[in-house]
Amino acid sequence: MNRTRRLLTRPWMPAVLVTGVVAAAAGLYWFQPWRLVVDETVQEALPAAPPVSAPPARPARPSASIRPMEKAAPADLATGTLISHEHRTSGSVRIVRAAGGSLVLRLENLATSSGPDVHVWLTDAPVKPGKDGWAVFDDGKHLDAGSLKGNRGNQNYPLPAGTDLSAYTSVSIWCDRFDVSFGAAELTPLNASA
Repeated sequence: MNRTRRLLTRPWMPAVLVTGVVAAAAGLYWFQPWRLVVDETVQEALPAAPPVSAPPARPARPSASIRPMEKAAPADLATGTLISHEHRTSGSVRIVRAAGGSLVLRLENLATSSGPDVHVWLTDAPVKPGKDGWAVFDDGKHLDAGSLKGNRGNQNYPLPAGTDLSAYTSVSIWCDRFDVSFGAAELTPLNASA
């Protein structure tokens, strides 16, 4: 007890304590370890495609020849399956053409870890399994579709108008703070008229 009291009265001890508190606060901010145990689920509906007019049916009565507009399913332009990189990641990716011709990157059945500063990137990098694929996605061209909304569920990320899908071959769940991919999917084009 006496030794502890002497140690606390040393002139350098307040500086050591303040430095320790600042370092702990910076570490908590930078690494955000609580995110490893907290899940955030987001469930967004698939965006609608532009309405299309249904062909008129044979009228039973003369006034029944006009049919209302029907909603069409969004057109799939590319798909992919997520593989794990730095963190266990699963789910699928779709690029769809939605209402008004807008493009949406959709994550379905996503399951990954949460983390600080995690984004959804459309990239031109090849998807490589294992550690070889962890850090390749910021080496070339990438488009940041936005911050990851949640580490679980179904989520939509609108892409900017005029996005040229032929310039991108993959999607990465990218931790910008630590420059590492949590998981990625190679995109398989389904429709050349993107």
